[in-house]
Amino acid sequence: MTIRPEMRPTASAEESPRERAARRTAELKGHATDLNDDGTDEFHLEIGIIPDGWSYEWKTRTILGAEDPAHQVALARKGWEIVPASRHPELMPVGYRGVDITRKGMVLMERPMEITQEARNSEYRKARMQMRDKEAQLTQSKGGEFDRTNKGDPLVKIGKKFEAMQIPE
Repeated sequence: MTIRPEMRPTASAEESPRERAARRTAELKGHATDLNDDGTDEFHLEIGIIPDGWSYEWKTRTILGAEDPAHQVALARKGWEIVPASRHPELMPVGYRGVDITRKGMVLMERPMEITQEARNSEYRKARMQMRDKEAQLTQSKGGEFDRTNKGDPLVKIGKKFEAMQIPE
């Protein structure tokens, strides 16, 4: 039987419980800006840790503990690779021996920023085409249908502005 090594440094024999509590409080306050986790983004990454020319994103690794190999293959085809934990040990617990940076079924992945930007541009173009198609369906009439205008003005008014959504209290 092996004995598990001590995770925290042991306190000296002279340290009182009150001194030990004060020392541990200072450690915790030094590592966390807010000890209350409510409302904090567990997947937030400081922009400064991302290497120049690369993009980081959290990607699904497991769902209810089960891996989806087809999804992992699709990610690899799109250029995503797992960020090694050795590059950012500060993102994992002290003594972590795993090779990946994972949180709640998600894994931190990277790919060149140029590829990510191309993918974003492609998604933007696809969304614009979908909008144009829907606008055409609403405003243009097919043969045998009544015209969808009123003296040259469209009957359908399509708004294209972005507004803040009201959050009920």
